[in-house]
Amino acid sequence: MKVSRKPAVAGTFYPDDPQVLALMVDELLAQNPGRCARPKALIVPHAGYIYSGAIAASAYNTLHPLRDSIRRVVLLGPSHYVAFHGLAYSEADAFATPLGAVELNKKDLPLIQSLPQVKQLEQAHQREHSLEVQLPFLQRTLARFTLLPLVVGEASAKEVGEVLERLWGGDETLIVVSSDLSHYLSYSEAKMVDLATSQAIEKLNTAGIGAEQACGRTPIIGLLNRAKAHHLQVTTLDLRNSGDTAGTKDRVVGYGAYVLQ
Repeated sequence: MKVSRKPAVAGTFYPDDPQVLALMVDELLAQNPGRCARPKALIVPHAGYIYSGAIAASAYNTLHPLRDSIRRVVLLGPSHYVAFHGLAYSEADAFATPLGAVELNKKDLPLIQSLPQVKQLEQAHQREHSLEVQLPFLQRTLARFTLLPLVVGEASAKEVGEVLERLWGGDETLIVVSSDLSHYLSYSEAKMVDLATSQAIEKLNTAGIGAEQACGRTPIIGLLNRAKAHHLQVTTLDLRNSGDTAGTKDRVVGYGAYVLQ
């Protein structure tokens, strides 16, 4: 009997009605065209769609030319609810969204299971939104793909990089890192901090990304270290915050979309 992880934030972070959700994602994609050649990796935000969906869409739009060629997605996001050491995978057969089930890539788990920082931990996935909110965008931009989702707990960037290197693959593989930027600064403060973070990401300057500058800092730095080794470049596609989209300007959350190619 196949086991699926049920959506935890459908109806809150994004619509739970399949038709409404598909229309919303398609409209976000249509309004936020991406600009780049073949991407190897994306860095995208993970707030509710009314806040960060437009920013995320600018990155996912870069996948349209690769709709049929990307067959394998490695997705990393920070843990918001469960404290643990390392990176957690799921033994589920699929992750469900209102748009259907996304098959998990279990055949590649042996590539990383020998690493001491990698463990099975269903609790880490059960409520985690940082991975879940990416799935409808992937479902609307790619044809058929399998997913290897990893929640990142207390881990080093080196440990993340080891995992990414084993899963790097070729043109069939897309890596997605889910992260918001600054949290709960004033609008003007956030603009300055997020611009500095964005410039550091573009320059592959991992030392320039502080602990308070991105909730997915560790997976971002792990990815950027591998990007250096693989001679990739980073382009910023969008940089805004919740004060620009659907929130007030007194306490905002920053969002950036980046493509690595």
